[in-house]
This record gives sequence, structure tokens and C-alpha cells, in this order.
Amino acid sequence: MDDLHFDQSLPPAYGVEQRLSARIGRVLAPNPSPFTFRGTGVYIVGEGSKVVVIDPGPDDPGHLAALKAAIGARTVTHILITHTHRDHSPAAAPLKQATGAKTYGYGAHAVFSPSGLRIASAATAFGSLGGEPHPAASADARGGGGTGNAERMVEEGADVDFVPDMLVKDGDVIAVEGCTFHCVFTPGHTSNHMCYALEEEKALFTGDHVMGWSTTVVAPPDGNMGDYMRSLEKLIARKDRILYPTHGSPIEKPASFLRAYLSHRRMRETQIVRALARGRDTVPLLVESLYAGLAPSLRRAAALTVQAHLQHMEEEGRAVLMGGGRYEASVPR
Repeated sequence: MDDLHFDQSLPPAYGVEQRLSARIGRVLAPNPSPFTFRGTGVYIVGEGSKVVVIDPGPDDPGHLAALKAAIGARTVTHILITHTHRDHSPAAAPLKQATGAKTYGYGAHAVFSPSGLRIASAATAFGSLGGEPHPAASADARGGGGTGNAERMVEEGADVDFVPDMLVKDGDVIAVEGCTFHCVFTPGHTSNHMCYALEEEKALFTGDHVMGWSTTVVAPPDGNMGDYMRSLEKLIARKDRILYPTHGSPIEKPASFLRAYLSHRRMRETQIVRALARGRDTVPLLVESLYAGLAPSLRRAAALTVQAHLQHMEEEGRAVLMGGGRYEASVPR
């Protein structure tokens, strides 16, 4: 099994473009947090006078000014969004206004009922596509409580306002002068997560699906551990040369890192089975067992990740939800 080693050496050099390769530059947004590490890494990709911007980041005036200064006289032809969290997509709107570039993504953020049932995309629920807000979706997606509020509490929150100009799906190709991007659908961290592969450099921009500095939070209901693990398997099969996450340093040995990332998730589920056998049969008890010494600010994220693992195990018949929030291990039939 490959060991999982994280690189936390990225310096907080904000507001300036750092050249990473002949085609790739990065501007770091000043939004550090327990979930964004040093901040959002905005990628400027291209050769010559035309560039693509990937995940423009938060809607912060200082950051936007620095990003536009880094772009300079170059023409932004496309704005690619990996997913709709507020540290990734909100700056797309003012950047589009400033440059005229269209935005690309899998779709708007999903909306769930308080029970965790998917209702619609945020765009549909809140009328961004011309409809009225869905009555069952409104309070939950706006942060009013319920299961759908979970990711807002542990992540940078959902960007329910973003709707891409151009919808992309797995396998779509986006071509610009000197660069060819292949869309790689990777649901799990969110249900609309899309990675972008730069053919000319065998590089993959991984958003939050894979991060070099930490594991990724998977927060139900929009986050799904089964999807997440299948998406990791998909990336392992791709054999990219290098990964560029939105948070943290580039991952220069993708094959071993991705295998270790997936092994870590499988190890967690083995640990859960053993803990259940010892009577640690609720999410809080499992968090205590699996994350000893965890900082209080990260406990909610850990609880949601444990919940995501349990839901995955239920789907596969390896765990059963009993009364009172208790779980039991089971053997798949």
C-alpha cells in the first residue's frame, strides 16, 4: 500500500502570478482557512495572448484586482469552474463582466430537502433559470437548517448564484490556442465536480477532488463517498503526469498519491467496522475513535465524512442504520 504524505510547504504569496510551467500560472487568493489551506489557487493557462482561467476564486475586490493585473493584456477566452463552492466560483461573475469570457461547468449547485432528498439545482430552485424558488428548497439551501446546510457549516459554503453559460459533461473537449482541455467528471466532493485535463502537458486540474496538503471533505447530502471513491479510481486509470489542485502544491507523483488517497478511504471504512464491533456505534462515538486529538473546529467536518462513509457502507450492505442513530456492521449478501 502506498503511504499518504502531504506537502504543506506552499508559501502564502498572495496576489502575484507564480509561473508553474510554460503554459500554467497561479494566483493565490488571500482566503486561508482550515479548509482552503493557504487560499484558493487560481490557474491562468495558455500560450501567447489567449488564456483560460480555472476557478477564479472568491468575490473579493482585492483578489479580483490582483487577478486582473496578473492577466494583464492577455485575453481571457474561457472561465472553467470545477465546482460551486464559494472559494471557487463567485469571482466568475465579475471576471466575466470584465473580460466577456463565457463560464463553463457541469451545472449549478444542487439543492436538497431537510431530509437529504435532492430537489433541483440551485439555479432552478431560486429562479436563476426563470422559475420561482422551490418552497421545499429555499430555507435549506439558503442556510436555514436541515441536512443540506451541512456543507455550508464545514466548507466555504455553496455558491447558489453561479450558473454556467456553457454546460460541460464528461469527455467534452475545450480547445483554445495552444491548449486542449478534456472534461473529466468527478462527483463525490460535490455532485457537480468537474476536473479539467490539459492534453499538451498531461496535467489534470483537480479542484477539490484531490488536494496535496490534506484529504478532501465529503459532506452529505451533496457529497457522496461512493461517488468519490469511484472518481478516485477513474483518476488512477488516467495516468496523468501531474495534478494541480486548487488548494496546495502540485502533486508530481499522481499514481502513488491517488492510490494512497483511495487506500486511506478504504482504511477508514475498515476502522469503522472494527469500531462498530467495539460498540462505538454512533457518528459522535466513531469520530472520537477515529479522530483522536482532532481540533474542535474540524470535528463537524470529520462527523460528516464519517456519515458519508456509513452511507457508502449502507449502500454496499456493509452497515445498517438502527434506531436512535446507531449503526451495526453487516455482511453483504
